[in-house]
Amino acid sequence: MAKVAIVFHSGYGHTKALADSVQKGAADAGAEVSAMSVENVNWDALAAADAIIFGAPTYMGGPSGQFKMFADASSKVWFTAGWKDKLAAGFTISGSRTGDKASTLSYFQTLAMQHHMIWVGSGMMPGNNSSKGSEADLNRLGSASGLMAQGNVDQGVEGIHESDFRTAEAFGKRIAEAAKRWGK
Repeated sequence: MAKVAIVFHSGYGHTKALADSVQKGAADAGAEVSAMSVENVNWDALAAADAIIFGAPTYMGGPSGQFKMFADASSKVWFTAGWKDKLAAGFTISGSRTGDKASTLSYFQTLAMQHHMIWVGSGMMPGNNSSKGSEADLNRLGSASGLMAQGNVDQGVEGIHESDFRTAEAFGKRIAEAAKRWGK
């Protein structure tokens, strides 16, 4: 059984809601999943994981400061190459449709590369990009490098589009299935 860990920061609950959907998708695909906030990191679960999924809101063009503090703390693992050859992936959310989310995913990719990890993208075709597309499409924001979601800044979790939750589940499933293949 593949082991997937999700480590995230959630300032207002939106990122946690996405983490829950990613976790559901990975678990439904048969993975053993550990989800944790950056405030309560289980370093042993991260060490035991076949795949680590990073998650943070995009604030001011990058991941939250709280997530960056976790990334800095991971340098202890870096010194021992403790995450070498683990799979890595990432997800983010912001209020705007683009909202510089690509910068946050790029940050996650760089963090993974510094740890000698192997990056796994969304594996989904972009949705809502034709005259027959709709907001209900999976991957409606069209990200290949990871999961992007959008939530209205004047609402709580209910302001996240339903298709973003379904996309998060599909993303979790993809990472779990990749971890199963990679672990053989």
